[in-house]
Amino acid sequence: MTQFDTQQIQVGISSCLLGQQVRFDGGHKRSEFVEKELTRYFSFTPVCPEMAIGLGSPRKAIRLVKRDDIIHVEASDGSFDVTEQLTAFSHQKTAEFDYLAGYILCAKSPSCGMERVRIYSSQGSAKEGTGVYARILMEQNPLLPVEEDGRLCDPVLRENFVTRVFAYHDWLTLQHSGITRGKLIAFHSRYKYLLFAHQPAAYKSLGKLLGDAIDLPLETLAARYISGLMQGLQQRVSRKNHSNVLQHLQGYFKKHLSPAQKAELQTTIDKYRRGLLPLMSPMTLLQHYLREYPNPYLASQVYFNPHPEDLALRYSL
Repeated sequence: MTQFDTQQIQVGISSCLLGQQVRFDGGHKRSEFVEKELTRYFSFTPVCPEMAIGLGSPRKAIRLVKRDDIIHVEASDGSFDVTEQLTAFSHQKTAEFDYLAGYILCAKSPSCGMERVRIYSSQGSAKEGTGVYARILMEQNPLLPVEEDGRLCDPVLRENFVTRVFAYHDWLTLQHSGITRGKLIAFHSRYKYLLFAHQPAAYKSLGKLLGDAIDLPLETLAARYISGLMQGLQQRVSRKNHSNVLQHLQGYFKKHLSPAQKAELQTTIDKYRRGLLPLMSPMTLLQHYLREYPNPYLASQVYFNPHPEDLALRYSL
């Protein structure tokens, strides 16, 4: 069984997205973003549930059919039913994924689709739902960042997913080292402004949790904390929230900057808030001042570098 590796960010993925020819038509759905960008930082664990249960490639297409409140997985021509096999494999396989920091699924697949998967009725009408493997994956690993290949074309969703993967790997590394109350507080301290940007309410509630939980067992405290953190980071960041964080960070330099520098920074933040500049404009200024006037607390903030700069994920935000 694969073990957690502090030196590698391990991410699960639908095999077809890596270019493996495992689809029903014998083809693949290679993701350019995965191949050209993410492979530089992530170590991928490919899984094709349909191949794993012996369907082969090429093969007859499968679909989901709901009868008597039970979703069946069967051939599109009704010639076979693999509901039990796919369900059993999905439970067994996804229970092994405590070492993963994220997962990328193939969109609209009856096994791997995260959303908008067609589920037919016995009369032939269809509604939208989740693929069998994807549903079990998310049920058994509720903290795991999960996204679909199609949704990763959206720059906001792409940046959000990669941010959560790096954060969850950071958490797994902390867990691997042995969590103490001191380490947990230090971890939260580094994530304060990133969490503030995603969900201010979670920022406040997790701070209160750590401040008031003196008598709470450490295991319970850690579980509540990481659940709140991952839920908070899943919230998409708005320009308003980023602007609030940027203004908080600006305050750390008020004793060092000249009136002209303060005005320039405030104007840049305001232009970003109004959509006239990208996020990197005020961020670049703040990072410049951080180099000029070092502050260990600010330098430790994950907000400045939630993922490698050369992925260029913030340039379109």
